[in-house]
Amino acid sequence: MKPVLLFVMESCPYCKQALRWMEELRNEQAEYNRVAVTIIDENLQPDLAKKYDYYYVPTYYVDGIKVHEGAATKDIVRSVFDRSLGQ
Repeated sequence: MKPVLLFVMESCPYCKQALRWMEELRNEQAEYNRVAVTIIDENLQPDLAKKYDYYYVPTYYVDGIKVHEGAATKDIVRSVFDRSLGQ
C-alpha cells in the first residue's frame, strides 16, 4: 500500500465533498479502509504545503506523486484509493 497525502482547506466545498466520498467508498468497500490518508490543511500547515507543487485543493498525492488536483468526483477518489492499493 502506498501512502496518500490529501491537501485541503477547511472552507473548501470541494474538499468537504471529497472527504464525504472517501467515507462513502470506505463504507462500500472494506479494502479501502486499509488506505492510509494523511490530510493536510494548507492553512494550518503552510510550511508543509509549500513543499508540494499544487495550486488547487483538494489535491491528492500517492507515494509522493500528484495524481489529482482540483474538484474531484467519486470515481477520481476511487482511483486514488486503487492506486494506493496497487490496483
